[in-house]
Amino acid sequence: MKYNRILVRYGEISTKGRNRKKFTSKLRENIIQALKDYPGVSVSASRDRLHILLGEENGDEIIPRLQKIFGIQSFSPVVKVERDIEEICKAGAALVHKSFEPGKTFKVSARRADKHFPLETNEINYEVGSYILRNTEGLTVDVKNPDINLNVEVRKEGVYLSSEIYPGSTGMPVGASGKAMLMLSGGIDSPVAGYLTMKRGVEIEAVHFHSPPFTSERAKQKVIDLSKKLSAFSGSIKLHIVPFTKIQQTIHDQVPENYTMTSTRRMMLKIADKIREQHEGLALVTGESLGQVASQTLESMQAINDVTNTPILRPLVAMDKLEIIDIAQKIDTHDISILPYEDCCTIFTPPAPKTRPKKEKVQYYESFVDFEQLILESVKETETITIHGGADSSIEESFDDLL
Repeated sequence: MKYNRILVRYGEISTKGRNRKKFTSKLRENIIQALKDYPGVSVSASRDRLHILLGEENGDEIIPRLQKIFGIQSFSPVVKVERDIEEICKAGAALVHKSFEPGKTFKVSARRADKHFPLETNEINYEVGSYILRNTEGLTVDVKNPDINLNVEVRKEGVYLSSEIYPGSTGMPVGASGKAMLMLSGGIDSPVAGYLTMKRGVEIEAVHFHSPPFTSERAKQKVIDLSKKLSAFSGSIKLHIVPFTKIQQTIHDQVPENYTMTSTRRMMLKIADKIREQHEGLALVTGESLGQVASQTLESMQAINDVTNTPILRPLVAMDKLEIIDIAQKIDTHDISILPYEDCCTIFTPPAPKTRPKKEKVQYYESFVDFEQLILESVKETETITIHGGADSSIEESFDDLL
């Protein structure tokens, strides 16, 4: 049995009021982008549901892609047939056989949206159910809790049948809530923070700090691979790779050892904020979890945040490490994150970093160096890569053209 359309059900979008159309339109755009290599597909959105018309495309290939699109509560592959009870019965039997295993139960749930159809709802249930029982050995009926629920919807233009419901990723369509810059390291936490931020409808661009020769090309490739995993949920992601060696060495030489981590985070935040401005982002995103490491105490966050008034989103702030690891495994970033390639957050790590730094002290230590000039140089030399849907990355632009 070949599907000819997929019915998509909204989740949280359904709670929206007058601006619901904005969210449904964005979801439609994201689905079209995710299925762009299937030219026979078309998408139509209504207030309550969205239909993906498959044409001659293979619906089974499309299902895995839909499961990664935020804004979808669930979806069902659908077969459309003519308004003829014999065709309805044959199509219904084919759908039930697709999911049938010995011992399973089923029911038929008919809905007659077109009251001109000659059979009433109960008559459709009886005719279709009887046909399926006669042609399926070992199948029984359970009207309260069936293993297979065959939905039959009779409309003016035809009859729609479905028997499978696939869960979606829920959340809001990516891009419906603006754009933010994700500070992406090579660790476990920041990719999870990016995933959860996208789930709330925020488009993300990633900012990674690279310090050669202290960090290797393999560490850089690790972050590109993490971005590829994230791009599967959004269609594409821009990755900004910032040269950070000169700033990091200067901090190491000029700032007292127990304050180097605080100063390093401050410089990263300043750079990420400048990139946000140039790309019209509205916020910064970090993978910080309260109390997890020295730089993630409230006192550290206050001293680090002092360099910007931009909102900083911390989706993981109240999670423990095991919760974060569970999500990382679910989104398939965990095994990449634990590869043993150091990033600039782990090099030059002091043995006893300050857990309650004073912002006045770190400001004083930084005042002896013209960090602003170093920051502008790093921003200018930033390399930008656009990664499409988990596919191969391609160089898109350099900040040389923007400054």
